[in-house]
Formats: sequence, structure tokens, C-alpha cells
Amino acid sequence: MKKILFVCHGNICRSPMAEFVFKKLVSDAGLSAEFEIASAATSTEEIGNDMHHGAKQKLTEMHVPFTRRHARRITAEDYEYFDYLIGMDVENMYYMQRNWNRDPDGKCSLLLSFAGKDRDIADPWYTGNFDRTYDDILEGCTALLEKVRG
Repeated sequence: MKKILFVCHGNICRSPMAEFVFKKLVSDAGLSAEFEIASAATSTEEIGNDMHHGAKQKLTEMHVPFTRRHARRITAEDYEYFDYLIGMDVENMYYMQRNWNRDPDGKCSLLLSFAGKDRDIADPWYTGNFDRTYDDILEGCTALLEKVRG
């Protein structure tokens, strides 16, 4: 089983969107039994909160199923448990590596790096642009699935 954790600042916009988009891609490919997929935050600002209404609205528009959830912060145990730790931007990566002793096993990656892009996924909390965030997440998740399938 491949275990993937998507990480963003608050765990209410980008990382849960990536979690549910990836779950849909995996389900559509008939691979749900082969994956465990979750998301978490680098900060404590939104702990316990559900996904942002804009993220829910975009996922609904794109027919991506999601469930009610509660934002949580990354833990030391996450590093040992998950195979892939996927950040949405370089600030996330900084805090992930800081939290996980500089990523000794090379598990941390930016989501868009799987699509051959060297840029962040913009945070729609600040931009208000859930369309662009969704498009970037879909591109990154599609490429990530290709990579992990081998």
C-alpha cells in the first residue's frame, strides 16, 4: 500500500483539495485498495476546522466527492508512516523539512514537481482563485499518480 500525505499551510484549501482529487483519480483507476491518502497543515491556525467553502464549491463543481473533515497539523509520526509527503509551496516544504529533520529519506516533494514544473500552487485563501488552484492540483495529482504507479 502506498501512503500519501498532502500538506499546505492550514489544511483547509489546497491539501484537502489535493487529497480528494487524488482519491478520485485513484478510484477512477480502480486502485483505491492500493492507496492511503490524507492531508495535514504546517500551522495550527485552522486545526479542527472543516474545508474552506470555496474548496468545497470547486470540488462539487468538478464532481469530486469529499467528506466532512477536520484540519490537523503534521506530526513527527507522519514522517515514518507516509511514503510521500507532498507540499503545495516552498514555504510548506521549509516547515515540513524543519519538522522532519531535513527529510533524511527524501520523502518530501512539491506537488507540481511531478508535472515537471518548478512553482508553487497558489493559496486560494489569499488569491480567491479556486479555479487555478484546482487546475494546478489536478495536473500535479495526475502526474503523481503516474509516477507512483511506476
